[in-house]
Amino acid sequence: MKQYVLLCAMGVGVSACGTVTERLGLAWPGARDATATPAETAVAAVPEAAQVAQTVLDPVTSAPPPPPAARTVEALDTTTAAQRAAAVAPVAAGARLLGTTVASLGSATEPGLWMKTPLVKTEMQGRVTNPATGKSSTVMLIPIDGPPTAGSRMSLSALRLIGASLTDLTSVEVSTAG
Repeated sequence: MKQYVLLCAMGVGVSACGTVTERLGLAWPGARDATATPAETAVAAVPEAAQVAQTVLDPVTSAPPPPPAARTVEALDTTTAAQRAAAVAPVAAGARLLGTTVASLGSATEPGLWMKTPLVKTEMQGRVTNPATGKSSTVMLIPIDGPPTAGSRMSLSALRLIGASLTDLTSVEVSTAG
């Protein structure tokens, strides 16, 4: 939201703000599309509950982007202490093992707790466990193309929570959230 306000305050037109904020993932439900007709705008202004639910960021796995000048692991990891505590907290029974995958560091500038993996077909909250350390974390599982035996990419924040090296390949167990 700060980026949106900053962009608009700098004199960028409203339609340009909309385009930039969408590219940055900062668009909000019901935002006016500069190319939309008045009728389309009226419909878009009252989003359905399902649309709103999809735009709400997950309080555990979402985080703000790191500052542009971030160069250290600490500066790139923008998860809060509360998010990290919630992510490593034990989960209720009922989790289902999806499989084991080899994880590498994904984009270090992509914030939050996530894993991009071919083990899921739809985005969902799940859990990754590092068998070598016994540590686990709640993550957002994001589908990618490939066979289930293909590797996965994990966020810097999630790798840190499970005690995995940021430079090595780490075998992890992936399960549903429960």
